[in-house]
Amino acid sequence: MLDLNGRRVLVAGGTGLAGSAIVRALLAEARGVYVVVPHRSRDGAFEQDARVSYIEADLRDADDCRRASAGCDLAVMAAAITGGAAASAKAPWAQVTDNVVMDARLFEALHDNGVKRTVYVSTASVYQPLAGHIREDDLDWNLDPAPAYLGVGWAKRYGEKAAWFWHQKGGMQVVSLRLANVFGPYAKFDPATSNVIPALIRKAVDRMDPFEIWGAADVTRDVIYADDFGAAAVAALRKDEIAFDVFTIGSGQRTTVCELAQWALEAAGHKPNALQFGKSAPESLAFRALDVSKAGEILGWSPRVTIRDGVRQTVEWWERNRAVWRR
Repeated sequence: MLDLNGRRVLVAGGTGLAGSAIVRALLAEARGVYVVVPHRSRDGAFEQDARVSYIEADLRDADDCRRASAGCDLAVMAAAITGGAAASAKAPWAQVTDNVVMDARLFEALHDNGVKRTVYVSTASVYQPLAGHIREDDLDWNLDPAPAYLGVGWAKRYGEKAAWFWHQKGGMQVVSLRLANVFGPYAKFDPATSNVIPALIRKAVDRMDPFEIWGAADVTRDVIYADDFGAAAVAALRKDEIAFDVFTIGSGQRTTVCELAQWALEAAGHKPNALQFGKSAPESLAFRALDVSKAGEILGWSPRVTIRDGVRQTVEWWERNRAVWRR
């Protein structure tokens, strides 16, 4: 098991939802760890800690990637252009080009700077349409991802293949994490780009009535609270006996959109007169859940925050920060 004390860890995407959770988990794991976070915009209040250095960088630029990762021992690649189903339906290409370029540039820079171990954050969107609990080896590379995730799914499939390439040809240790829908503090609450949970939370806190919910009430998702994911990423980083592997990371639970809406309303103290389910919701999979047993057996990780508690904590964060949070 790798000791993080005295290590310098690059967290690409460390000012985002998933990345900021990884930074928090690293700081909690080791008092002597040093974290480097490249950024283009530091809107909002991020970790103010002497162990964290923020470096202005555009990860689509090769020189910036090399400069940001110089002197780092380890890395977590959590930087990504993301968006909800509405954003994907409107401009599906927006999550393709920049993600592919960032992954390609950063992998090369990490290799050139001698970073020997990396955790790559992928997504469950890489899978072809499947029902039931999905395992790591259920991915069929010969079938396209679900239509709603065609672009981002193939972009992240490229990232996983790039991870394999740099492991095989560059000697880099890489662990890829296929992440479920992550939610929590620092999510995108802008209605144009938000995912389902922050969208519901914003409406609940704003006292929308009738309360609008996109999609059918029984649409089921696998969602995970950000701090649980941060702990998974650190566990993968520390497990240095693993030179290369892939893990699915989620709650492993079936959570319906209706349950998410009810928990958001409960936490916000809002009792609307009516719930209105939108018929024009963007296309999405009706059911997706992840089998996280491999992560439990090998990484010793399992989610600890219930979805209901996670929604409540996110509502409380949004109520404190909605006046200043601009994403």
